Amino acid sequence: MRSSSQRTSLICPRCRKLINANEPVCPYCGVSKPGNALTSLLNMRFSSPEETIKTIITVNVILFVISLMLFPGKSGFGFSPFSFLSPGNQSLFLLGSTGSIPIDQFNRWWTLITANFLHGSLMHILFNMLALRQLGPLVANEYGLHRMIIIYLLGGVAGFFISYLAGIRFTIGASASVCALIGSVLYYGKSRGGYYGRAIYSQISGWALGIFFFGLMVPGINNWGHGGGMAAGALLGFLLGYQEKSRQTQLHKRIARLCILLTALSLLWAIFSSLLILSRI
Repeated sequence: MRSSSQRTSLICPRCRKLINANEPVCPYCGVSKPGNALTSLLNMRFSSPEETIKTIITVNVILFVISLMLFPGKSGFGFSPFSFLSPGNQSLFLLGSTGSIPIDQFNRWWTLITANFLHGSLMHILFNMLALRQLGPLVANEYGLHRMIIIYLLGGVAGFFISYLAGIRFTIGASASVCALIGSVLYYGKSRGGYYGRAIYSQISGWALGIFFFGLMVPGINNWGHGGGMAAGALLGFLLGYQEKSRQTQLHKRIARLCILLTALSLLWAIFSSLLILSRI
């Protein structure tokens, strides 16, 4: 029979090594409170750029499927590439689209977070998630994982807040967050300089120009969200610093975790409140 005072062991959620469950800090990788359930979950899903990006994409896909299940759009199963598999506006509103209508008329400020995980069509989500897969690893490499998370989540909120101030009535999409990544890389390339910095700046400038011209040619694009996201990303890059200037700190880690927690709570509330409203109809 095992004594209650006997030491128990667990696998560290970050480095996967066997440690004492009561250790306040993993002696191998330094993660704090490795035996805590929330710590285990966060380190499992946000332990590397690959896992983090995969998690973000998974959440976007889940929300997209839910939005289609609630209220498919009238042209949701048509053959237009811009409207194929489109959720209805009712779904998008219930799940947390943002803009002057949700915020001013319904006081739904939390939609500045949730709108970053909603999409209007299959092409919309595919484009944004492909861009995230391309840009996310680059930002994580130059800024570190925790600063990448901060830039992506806070940059998206800032982009949508700017578009709200500009009077955009109804908007969704991860493009504000993606543009925040672009803005942070533009700042990095310009600040770093040298052959590598200039090459990065030149390459990502092409992305920025492409998004700008796409927004001019295609109706319904939230150019204020795109521009606001890029500006926010550049500002966050300047404030947070990148790896070659300053290493990541525990403060960056705490801010990233707070951003993740607020995002998770907002998304859970969006789903719960949607189901609650539908149950009363």
